[in-house]
Amino acid sequence: MPLKKAIFLALSAAIAALATAAEAGPRHGISTFGDLKYPADFAHFDYVNPDAPKGGVVRLAGGEGTFDTVNPFTLKGIRFRGDAGSVMSLPYESLMAGGADEPDALYGLVAETADVAPDKTSITFTLRPEARWHDGSAITADDIVFTFDTLKNDSGAFPGYRVVLRDVLQIEAIGAREVRYSFDPAALALRDLPATVAGLPILSKTYYASRDFGATTFEAPLGSGPYRIVEVSAGRSIVLERVPDYWAAGLPVNRGRFNFGQIRLEFYRDRDVQHEAFKSGEFDFHEEFTSRIWATGYDFPATRDGRVIKEAVPNRGPASRQYFVINLRRAKFQDRRVRQAINHAFDFEWTNTNLFYSVYERAGSIYQNTDMAATTMPTDEELALLVPFGDQLPAEVFTAVYRQPQSDGSGNNRRNLRRAQELLTEAGWTVQGGRLLNSNGEVMSIEFLTFSPSFERVFAPIVQNLKRIGIEASIRIVDSSQYTQRVDQDRDFDITTAAFGVSATPGVGERGFWNSAFADQPGSNNDGGIKDPVVDALVERLASAQDRESLTTAARALDRVLLWNQYIIPQWFRSTYTIAYWDMFGRPKTVPTYALGFLDTWWIDRDKVARLNRDKP
Repeated sequence: MPLKKAIFLALSAAIAALATAAEAGPRHGISTFGDLKYPADFAHFDYVNPDAPKGGVVRLAGGEGTFDTVNPFTLKGIRFRGDAGSVMSLPYESLMAGGADEPDALYGLVAETADVAPDKTSITFTLRPEARWHDGSAITADDIVFTFDTLKNDSGAFPGYRVVLRDVLQIEAIGAREVRYSFDPAALALRDLPATVAGLPILSKTYYASRDFGATTFEAPLGSGPYRIVEVSAGRSIVLERVPDYWAAGLPVNRGRFNFGQIRLEFYRDRDVQHEAFKSGEFDFHEEFTSRIWATGYDFPATRDGRVIKEAVPNRGPASRQYFVINLRRAKFQDRRVRQAINHAFDFEWTNTNLFYSVYERAGSIYQNTDMAATTMPTDEELALLVPFGDQLPAEVFTAVYRQPQSDGSGNNRRNLRRAQELLTEAGWTVQGGRLLNSNGEVMSIEFLTFSPSFERVFAPIVQNLKRIGIEASIRIVDSSQYTQRVDQDRDFDITTAAFGVSATPGVGERGFWNSAFADQPGSNNDGGIKDPVVDALVERLASAQDRESLTTAARALDRVLLWNQYIIPQWFRSTYTIAYWDMFGRPKTVPTYALGFLDTWWIDRDKVARLNRDKP
């Protein structure tokens, strides 16, 4: 082992030992950094109503398109997005659960206690004796072992699990109710691994003994969470019911949560059809992501008379990570200047005014809305991470703060397009006969791929700008199954859009987005195929940070490198949740810091439902 790495690991182990010395032994919770907010005898999270009534039916839009499986853990099938993605996790439990008012803490759920080794190379969980599957059988250590083995090693499992479990060496059952995970002592990311395994969904070994885990299916897998799937209409709808004898209902992590008696998901062809369904009362709550609809689509009788509430709730957590994905596997996108030229063709200011009704801000970071965004010149601590890679980085990483191209919003994006042409010329592309060609006579063509008709109006002005500088640009709209196949499986696209939630404490999960090892892995979040040893090294530094200050430093350095290399093009964000709902809900007074809390903490108000029914026209 190189001396520098040996010293680093020794120091890391010493720091970890000091940090956990006062916490040795089994505990009710674990925290990546610092102390736990809630003591061992806490009754419930601060942001819930512990006496919230249970019952009633809530109807939600499952999203655009369709689905062909109800197993959310496999590579095969059309991936659930939006509300459906959150709802479909509800039938499953994990060893521990986090609160939405702490960025990096977990508390006992299926596990009664967790015991992290002083050097963080293992964690031992003791299971609650009352933990049960929906069929009444006990959750055992064998189920936990099976879960780990399946998610890490089964070829049918979603590859994101292999990303975060790479440094988990093994799991062993120590009796029927105790398991121990062991981690690679040489792994830089030891910090995250206890929380990573504590948060894995738990699968039933007995159930899958007679079933193919990786197959698409409309049979609801056996779960142990607050809800279970009771009805599936293939590709159209899913119904979940709250488990009446849910074994964990009284635990501190669950009191006041999961209050709806039934959740119904309906799937729609596109966002416009979905909105018309909401106006007609076909579903009850919606977080609106289409600015046009938010600005112009909510002036209808039910909003005017108060039956539908339109509300912008402040979002104090990290902004969602939304960006244009440029497929670096294509030779034409290998030169950074080509990618920069494409960004200059996106006139955000005009788009925001004319298409988005000025509700968005331009995103300029993968950690937007946090102090991890690189918004100032590099600090000395960042430079210590970046300087060793100086000859592999754009000079601007050290000399300038990344800023997105700007226009005057008039629609005449001449200055930015002129800069785009200069960049393309520098990269060896020239306009001949109105077409952009390289030295081999190959035409530059770019196809924007989407499954959402709503994005056609966003792509269209970019396409027109690209055509003005000689690029043969076009838009391709496909259905959700084709989109999943082309983007997630075949990686057959030029440019598309990605959107993901962001953790307040990013760690090993960042490998799946940016690490070279996952660039060619079907289903990974590294959709663009980024392969950069500097990025790989910075991701590991981020994942191995032993305190929040070091985490912030590594995140800013990574942010700079991704942006100045233009590996992605951040799109836009807003610092509010834009929601609309029929006035039938109750909710706690406190909104959690890192979530809206709708599925978690709201409930059906029967008096409001009765009033809605009475006031129907």
